[in-house]
Amino acid sequence: EVQLVESGGGLVQTGGSLTLSCAASGFTFDDYAIAWFRQAPGKEREGVSWISSTDGSTFYADYLKGRFTMSSDNAKNTVYLQMNSLKPEDTAVYYCAAAKWLGVPPLSAYHVWGQGTQVTVSS
Repeated sequence: EVQLVESGGGLVQTGGSLTLSCAASGFTFDDYAIAWFRQAPGKEREGVSWISSTDGSTFYADYLKGRFTMSSDNAKNTVYLQMNSLKPEDTAVYYCAAAKWLGVPPLSAYHVWGQGTQVTVSS
């Protein structure tokens, strides 16, 4: 079965840090572009960070202001999202997703999704 499984979410105080993991199975994630999305209640899903399938370059949403870092471990078929200086507005369900695409795909092209992990930042 082709799947992505997120982990690492939880409750953290404002200014704290969390690292999310996304483990891929059933496919070699290096053949895919991987991205992190998040969705808060009552809001649309938004892109957080994404990585190119061709050179591993990472990109981030402007609103993050340098607080998040995406990385990958090819041997473990896993990608990570390190989140620092967390704010209450970062509270959301975080999803990882994959797209079989050369380079960076459009956000609409992601077709494999994890189940999501809840991140809650207390004020």
